[in-house]
Amino acid sequence: MNRKSKIGVAYLFTLPSFLLTIVFAVYPIIWAMRYMFFDYKGYGKPVFAGLNNFTRLFRDDLYWNSVLNTFIYAGGKLLLTIPLSLVLAVILNRALKGRQILRAIYFLPTIFSASVMAVVFYVIFNSYNGVLNKMLLKLHLVASPVDWLGTKYAMLTVIVIASWGALGNYMLMFLAGLQGISNDLYESASLDGAGEWHKFRFITIPMLGPVMQMIVMLAITVSLKGYESIMVLTEGGPIGKTEVMYLYVYRLFFPVSTSSSLEQDFGYGSAVGFVTAVIVGIVTGLYFLMSRRMSKIY
Repeated sequence: MNRKSKIGVAYLFTLPSFLLTIVFAVYPIIWAMRYMFFDYKGYGKPVFAGLNNFTRLFRDDLYWNSVLNTFIYAGGKLLLTIPLSLVLAVILNRALKGRQILRAIYFLPTIFSASVMAVVFYVIFNSYNGVLNKMLLKLHLVASPVDWLGTKYAMLTVIVIASWGALGNYMLMFLAGLQGISNDLYESASLDGAGEWHKFRFITIPMLGPVMQMIVMLAITVSLKGYESIMVLTEGGPIGKTEVMYLYVYRLFFPVSTSSSLEQDFGYGSAVGFVTAVIVGIVTGLYFLMSRRMSKIY
């Protein structure tokens, strides 16, 4: 087979993926961008509105509150998930009995959909008859049921649930990175009298640099775009405490609650979705530039 035939076969194999990307990613983006400048509720004829949707957006306190909540949610998830997944990976990389079973158990949550996972955790964290409150009351650790999904603890609860769901995935990536580090480095350090902490600090962490950059970038983008479990657990409530950017966009296209103050608005939703994508792109780009500069320094 000559070179041109090989290239043709390669393009043929990538064609289905390319067509699916066009149909389910590129076309919806173009469709949404078309309505950014229109007043369109999803029915009737679109009316050209110029920059009115963007003017409304920059005055929309609910949206900017969702932006703040998104950064709190993403930051909390990263601070909880990345260190825990790294520690788990280091532990399960050792010659422990039954480590394969433990790896499978920790990875198991990643195969569940976010909505199914949220329903299960709703049963656990339900304020009145949830499993967690029943256990705490039985052990006399609390005097009355804790409102885990109320204004005080709702954000913390959704961060913990999201971190649990992502832990196994990042742990597996760290494991792959750890297994690429030569044992000769650790043996040489042991001969020089280095302890476990010094090995971890001066060998493991630097050698995991490229893997860490990839994991953090992936975690940032996934966290900024995540909303599925929040939609099932709280619908962005109570009083907007867990409203995040992409949930706000979703509710403009598909109102999920009759009690919601948001009405279906394709035109405004398209504008909000565009600005939200720009925000996520800027954050990801800044991290990418920062990580590249840090790589050059170290």
